[in-house]
Amino acid sequence: MLRSVNRQRDTWIAAILGVVIIVLAAYLFFDHSSRSTASIDSPAATTHPNSLARLRIDDPMALGPVDAPVVLVIYSDYRCPFCAKFSRDTEPRLIERYVDTGKLRIEWRDLPIFGGQSVQAAKAGRAAAEQGRFWEFNRAVYRHAPDRGHAELTDEILLERAREAGVPDLARFQAAVASDRLLPAVQQDIQEAVAIGAASTPVFVINDKPVVGAQPLDVFVSVIEQAQR
Repeated sequence: MLRSVNRQRDTWIAAILGVVIIVLAAYLFFDHSSRSTASIDSPAATTHPNSLARLRIDDPMALGPVDAPVVLVIYSDYRCPFCAKFSRDTEPRLIERYVDTGKLRIEWRDLPIFGGQSVQAAKAGRAAAEQGRFWEFNRAVYRHAPDRGHAELTDEILLERAREAGVPDLARFQAAVASDRLLPAVQQDIQEAVAIGAASTPVFVINDKPVVGAQPLDVFVSVIEQAQR
């Protein structure tokens, strides 16, 4: 049994490393000469400002109205310390200032690039979303994340975060995380990230403006304000 589990783990790690290689290749393909240190090239820059937004009314992994003038799409990994920094320091202020006033919609995308635990965490987030507790789970994971290095997210820890987030049916949550049922949705997000050349986390696309990394609040405010004009 242990040998089988280890084989499955190694298979996942190899698969994720393969995705990372593809992402890096896509990233290197882009011309960086016209790029600022806080942005990347993206199809969104030459198409409709909300071309990456899914705008699903019943999307449990989104915050804000579907008719918000600005949509922020975030590509993130639960084990990424910079993603945790954004979640703790910047996201709450953006929600208060823009989401709660109907000016901004935030849509989550999974980009698990730090191994098998990242994939399990992505599945766990979606399992929590199925029970209406996605953002509570999301914040619980990031609240406990270290300032440096990658968070340890075993299945036991993910279960504890789900309990902390108030996921009502923990047995159902565990079954969803243990199965492969939620993987296609995670893979769809990965493919979308590869398509825009996202090579790290977090990456944001705010209407037609890509932003890379846990930038200071004023960077996000500037881009959002400009997008509203």
